[in-house]
Amino acid sequence: MLYDAYEVQRSWLAGASQLAGLGASWLNSPSNPLRYQGMSPIVAASLDVFAHAAAPRGKPNFDLFETTVGGKLLPVHEEVVLRKPFGQLKRFTKPGGPAGQPKLLIVAPMSGHFATLLRGTVERMLPDHEVYITDWRDARQVPLSEGTFDLDDYVDYLIEFLAAIGPGAHMLAVCQPSVPAYAAAALMNADQHPATPRTLTLMGGPIDTREAPTAVNTLATKRPHAWFQQNVIATVPGIYPGAGRKVYPGFLQLAGFMTMNLGSHLVSHWEMFKHLVTGDEESADATGDFYAEYRSVCDMTAEFYLQTIDVVFQQHALPRGEYEHRGRLVDPSAITRTALLAIEGERDDISGVGQTKAALTLASKLPAAEKKYLLAKDVGHYGIFNGRKWRERIAPVVENWIDAHN
Repeated sequence: MLYDAYEVQRSWLAGASQLAGLGASWLNSPSNPLRYQGMSPIVAASLDVFAHAAAPRGKPNFDLFETTVGGKLLPVHEEVVLRKPFGQLKRFTKPGGPAGQPKLLIVAPMSGHFATLLRGTVERMLPDHEVYITDWRDARQVPLSEGTFDLDDYVDYLIEFLAAIGPGAHMLAVCQPSVPAYAAAALMNADQHPATPRTLTLMGGPIDTREAPTAVNTLATKRPHAWFQQNVIATVPGIYPGAGRKVYPGFLQLAGFMTMNLGSHLVSHWEMFKHLVTGDEESADATGDFYAEYRSVCDMTAEFYLQTIDVVFQQHALPRGEYEHRGRLVDPSAITRTALLAIEGERDDISGVGQTKAALTLASKLPAAEKKYLLAKDVGHYGIFNGRKWRERIAPVVENWIDAHN
């Protein structure tokens, strides 16, 4: 019933958004004499903001068409290297670019947003790296016949993706995938896997959520596991290919994030409105582009979501030395060949300071010279991997770490 009610509301808002958009376009038309009278600019701006906020969102495109390497502008093409039921390994190629650049697997979160949330991460690393990314699939689009997908499967996918890329690759995990990426690295180190990553960069990830717990961590621990099963799991309606699949809907994840920082989101939309009224379309478009991506959400399989809540946030299995992958204990001390870089944002309200840094302590047999920690001052969660501070202050540290181990 929850998902069905959402679909009814979404359909109604889609129609209202289209009407509001038409109204804004009409009022803003140069040929419309009302455009220059009275309250028209304010009404048009109001309709425009509503139309943007209420519009339905699908999976965005990366839209990365070119990059500059050594002062030379090169085209960028996307290709799928390996396709799996719940995700694919995507590669960004640069025809005419230099050979032998470090191979970098960027692990996108499976936390309600598409991999395109890391568009800025990919764009910044493209000039000097052969970039791959995990392009996760919306669970509501995966038929039941494709089976299930849980945290163990996530780890398996990462190992298989690294094997497809080949020896000598580097891995960068943003937020949620820090735990499965760390587990995959530990297992591959223990097995002397030929595709073991040379470096693993963990950015704002919940390795040990007992450190500086945030509102997200508190929510996950103050409710029993059964509460999540009964209250946030829904069934995909029959209009989607994944009809009948149990999922944690993306719209619930988005609602949680929006509510957590409601004040700042309201201010952002108010600023967008003011920019439209004054004709500052560039500033308004920047806000609109951010929210177009932010509100593009996808569903997670129920088994993946519930296992993550249980293992990562409630049991704290990894830092306690109790995390198992398919019945096999994951031993962080097995990490001896993968250099670790942990990055945290001083103002991160999703993963508190110390949660990611814990990965360095757990890898007890890795030499100190092979570990590095960066606390990004005045940086929030999103700013760790996107925006000016990421491009100018954080990315150079990542690049230097990769270069030192390539």
